[in-house]
Amino acid sequence: MTINNFLDFSSANDQIDPDEQEAQLSTHEVKSRLLDQLPHVLNYLFPEGKEKQKQFIVGDIDGNKGKSLVIELHGSKAGVWHDFATGESGDIFDLWAHHKGFDIRRDFSRVIESMSQWLGTAPTSSSSTPKRKKAPPMDDLGPVTAKWNYHDSEGNLIACVYRYDPPGGKEFRPWDVKARKQQAPNPRPLYQQPAIAINDYVIFVEGEKCADALSATGNIATTAMGGANTLVDKTDWSPLQGKHVMIWPDNDEPGRTYANNAARAIAAVGALSVSILDIPKDKPEKWDVADAIDDGVDVNEFIKNTPKITIDVPAPTRAYTVSEILADETPTPDDLIEPRVLTPGGMMVLGGAPKVGKSDFILSLLMHMAAGEPFIGLKPTKRLRIFYLQAEVQYYYLRDRIRSMNMKELMLWRASDNLFITPRLNLILNNEGYSTVKNLMRKASEKEPIDVIVIDPLRNVFDGGEEGAGENDNNTMMYFLKERVERLRDEINPNAGIVIVHHTKKIQKRQLIEDPFLSFSGASSLRSYYTTGALLYKPEENKAIRKLTFELRNGIGIKDKYIDKKNGQWVEVDPESERLVNQKHGEKLDAERIRKRDQIIQLIYDESLEGRVYTIAQFAEKFEGTEGLGGNRTIVERINVNATKGWIKFFKNTDDYDLPKAARSKFGYACVEDMRLPSKNIIDDDTGDTKTIYKRVKPTHYKCAQSGSVLPVENPDVWVYSDTENDE
Repeated sequence: MTINNFLDFSSANDQIDPDEQEAQLSTHEVKSRLLDQLPHVLNYLFPEGKEKQKQFIVGDIDGNKGKSLVIELHGSKAGVWHDFATGESGDIFDLWAHHKGFDIRRDFSRVIESMSQWLGTAPTSSSSTPKRKKAPPMDDLGPVTAKWNYHDSEGNLIACVYRYDPPGGKEFRPWDVKARKQQAPNPRPLYQQPAIAINDYVIFVEGEKCADALSATGNIATTAMGGANTLVDKTDWSPLQGKHVMIWPDNDEPGRTYANNAARAIAAVGALSVSILDIPKDKPEKWDVADAIDDGVDVNEFIKNTPKITIDVPAPTRAYTVSEILADETPTPDDLIEPRVLTPGGMMVLGGAPKVGKSDFILSLLMHMAAGEPFIGLKPTKRLRIFYLQAEVQYYYLRDRIRSMNMKELMLWRASDNLFITPRLNLILNNEGYSTVKNLMRKASEKEPIDVIVIDPLRNVFDGGEEGAGENDNNTMMYFLKERVERLRDEINPNAGIVIVHHTKKIQKRQLIEDPFLSFSGASSLRSYYTTGALLYKPEENKAIRKLTFELRNGIGIKDKYIDKKNGQWVEVDPESERLVNQKHGEKLDAERIRKRDQIIQLIYDESLEGRVYTIAQFAEKFEGTEGLGGNRTIVERINVNATKGWIKFFKNTDDYDLPKAARSKFGYACVEDMRLPSKNIIDDDTGDTKTIYKRVKPTHYKCAQSGSVLPVENPDVWVYSDTENDE
């Protein structure tokens, strides 16, 4: 009971004592004098408050900074206050009692006495209000137009969100009840948790208004505090553990992005299922749940009949008995490319040496998959919709390559609208490049979702994040795969397959036979991450036939394939054919030269990882008579020949790598593709181990095949091989 209610009750009591009547009159007089100089009274009680239009604003009844408690200054409600964070309200007597530490019911007479004493020495006019310390500036948002309370699963109030509608547009202000501050709690709670706690099926929407509108239709709805602007990692998603969650996104880019990010977070906390409603393309921009209800849409029928994108939910961290596994009758998802070469949500990495034909091969594969046609024993389960992020071949040469494939017109027609290809893009997948690529993919998926995302080659778009380390660093590679590639997939289609085209490094032939996938360039984390590895290489360098080897994580092994190009098309050939196994004396000689070339290149590469570099003369002296390379003169000859063919180049910018000048050498130090030098050592925060950061060595000069002169490299980022090397 407020003091006003107390006075009203006393006036209505016919048995009131005359002395008490005199006290009541004294009380009215005190109240009248307080209200006459109300701004001065409030400045005295709450130095951190501020007058704003016809109200006095302060954080709470304790006088903290903020905007939650509002006190009316004029009219019949002068002195009446309301705390929008706690729901409490009262009048000027309640404020005074709380400030002085009195109980308004028990210590009423002491409250009046305290007020009277203050009034006896206080000025009687608000015009004499003393100057006080200026309060911090506050936004003039006007009156509160809506309020939403956030409770925990037990129904306890933990936060509030206030909406204002100033001339500049709607504004929202959160209130942390426990901290009694205008801020979002940490972590931020989900809306309507008591209802979530007792229901298995929950619909996640954007904003409290949409959640309330959907709840009114009989559904259980929730949202995260802050809507699409919410920091997903700042929200406590745990109330959705063990629930079936469907997300109804707002029909705009921020809404779709937020839905995908929220889906990942909800799946990660252990939801039983997560799906995203695929809003029809004919709906207006920003169309949401509240708009649907305003349009008269039967939301239950709409939810039932609208397609949904299913999000893979990680299996809970638990152990299963064999009987539980065998009793599970859930069907295995269909492959994207059979047999288990590319599965939904999977990743295939296709590797190969320079000029082995990777890009030509992958283009043929994608054309067949987009047309729904088999290709050298690989079969798509449908006509796949593919986005090919291609970063090497320029537009006109890309067009020429497609025309030279000699595909049947029907097949071209079937693939034509399903395969999207970018001409050579000059970008990396950093924040800016990521946004550009995402928008391109969004446009390509307007009609139907993208089934496969292809990146060719990884090196051209690789982003190492803030550390800036290269592909050989495990942490950097994992950052790229998770924060760039996986994030892109999650925003476009979480069930899409990923294909990455990547270079292989130079390794010994024996190692190629024992474990060819060790030849992938970059950190070992790449191999541990993919679901399928595919390697395209020449088993005999002097032959045109390639070998295609697979490493599957989601299926049994695939027999190696031997392929060749005939009339512009890739076909399988018999590995036992005379063309593959018959060698002449001259061919054996070529093979020996190629062996020495690969051995020299591998030695230059391996030595660089240890911080050692060589001029031609230094290398020949160091490795004379070792590794089967022959004498000094033979090694020098082999290096010079392969330098004219582009396999070996040179660098002279030794200051960039803290190296001494290359003495007595017009070429400088020898350099091979993807060569790296140690840059610095850092401590791994996770393991405490020391790890080395490498710096890529870029060539500055090459040996001209025609004149033998040393000439500057035009573009050190692109490794060019001479046309004198027949490597079809």
